[in-house]
Amino acid sequence: MYHCIQVDARDNVAVAVHALAAGDAAASGLTALEPIPQGHKIALRDIGEGDPVVRYGVCLGHALRSRPRGSLVGEHDIRAAAAPPLDRLVWGTDLVSKERLPAPPAATFEGFRNAEGFAGTRNLLGIVTTVQCAAGVAEQAAQRIRERLLPLYPRVEDVVVLVPPYGCGVAIDAPEAKVPIRTIRNLIHHPNFGGQILVVSLGCEKLTPERVLEPDEITPENRLVLQECRGFEAMVSAICRMAEPKLRRLNERKREPLPLSQLMVGLQCGGSDAFSGLTGNPAAGYAADMLVRAGATVLFSETTEVRDGAHLLAARTPDAETCARLAEEMRWYDRYLAAGGVDRSANPTPGNKKGGLSNIVEKAVGSIAKSGSSPIVEVIGTGERPRRQGLIYAATPANDMICGTSQCASGIGLQVFITGRGTPYNMRAVPVVKVGTRTDLKEQWFDLIDIDAGTIATGRKSVAEVGSELFRCILEVASGKRQTFADLHGIYNDTYVFNPAPIT
Repeated sequence: MYHCIQVDARDNVAVAVHALAAGDAAASGLTALEPIPQGHKIALRDIGEGDPVVRYGVCLGHALRSRPRGSLVGEHDIRAAAAPPLDRLVWGTDLVSKERLPAPPAATFEGFRNAEGFAGTRNLLGIVTTVQCAAGVAEQAAQRIRERLLPLYPRVEDVVVLVPPYGCGVAIDAPEAKVPIRTIRNLIHHPNFGGQILVVSLGCEKLTPERVLEPDEITPENRLVLQECRGFEAMVSAICRMAEPKLRRLNERKREPLPLSQLMVGLQCGGSDAFSGLTGNPAAGYAADMLVRAGATVLFSETTEVRDGAHLLAARTPDAETCARLAEEMRWYDRYLAAGGVDRSANPTPGNKKGGLSNIVEKAVGSIAKSGSSPIVEVIGTGERPRRQGLIYAATPANDMICGTSQCASGIGLQVFITGRGTPYNMRAVPVVKVGTRTDLKEQWFDLIDIDAGTIATGRKSVAEVGSELFRCILEVASGKRQTFADLHGIYNDTYVFNPAPIT
């Protein structure tokens, strides 16, 4: 049984696996001088005022006061290190060949083939509205479709309604309005919807169907304008009539063995703690490396949560162009935060800190671990679709719902969500596999956490063992052979589209 974990030989702090009382043995020859909460840092040697505080072999910042060996080193003891400058990033110094990635035990899954692009992991009728005002009618229609039509088409798993959280007042011609426009456009064409388009608009909003559909897609079969209907019943009936031929076509889809090159998987953290970078994220990174070696595409995101590791990510980009795109996206987000009067220190959250994360530098290095070790072959913006296959950095906000929606727009068929504090988060259009960083969390939320990575911290399992378990779980869920706990309970979050454009 481990008492505390030191990641790197250069570290002068370690993380307490379990809460330590004053006088408890923390490691060989090391005694806790004061209570050390679970996940918080204990000084491995004397740290003087102004000395660097090092975890993961990385300087988290400098000590604001002296911390003797065996004492707690907490949030208020560290002045965070400066963010790495974006104009001096160096690319290509940490490239791992595909042959050096862990070998996957499988190279296929059972999915729904699409005419183009990535395969689906579900067979869904998707209804997308162009404005929040149409949400209530769309939901009523979806409920009627479930009750009256879905029993006639047993291969269609469900009807999902995706609603942008905006009304009419979006400055739709503002430069940054391109972000919500492309996000909604790509949600409409999600792989799990099998190419069937059903868009509901109100009729007076600025985000018209013409903004999110191709000209040949704007037909009465694909688009309904509520203000053109005579009464509520006409609205609901019209959506149901539009749905039936689409359900008929979706019902013809069948799962079939497909290469993993047709699967895209998203990775996201939420409610992170000090164990995220020790257990859950490294296990997810191991699974991600297996997926990439097998030919799959893997997305990781959350700009504020990786900004302080920009130099580490740049080293894994294979060329100057990809490195420049990484810097461009991070520079954009720096400006976005500054315009709002905040900086990266607005992250971490109170829950992150309670779980032992002292500052954004510590959170960033642990967050990056979920991306594994393969090269970053492409950098894309929020809600964009990748053009290459392999490991992709998708520059999204760190907010769980916005990141999830953005990755969904990029085309993921499944998401892996790593949490230390716990969250019931889930998405409607794609399954979400929940990985807990602590066994305590799995024991508390036994029917919400799918994979327990806390066994790594206690020494019961290795990163490779949990990563392999997660890989198998991903394939089972993507193939429809296993249901996640969140889907079993029917827990779903709303659709949140990132909109940096002004609201008028």
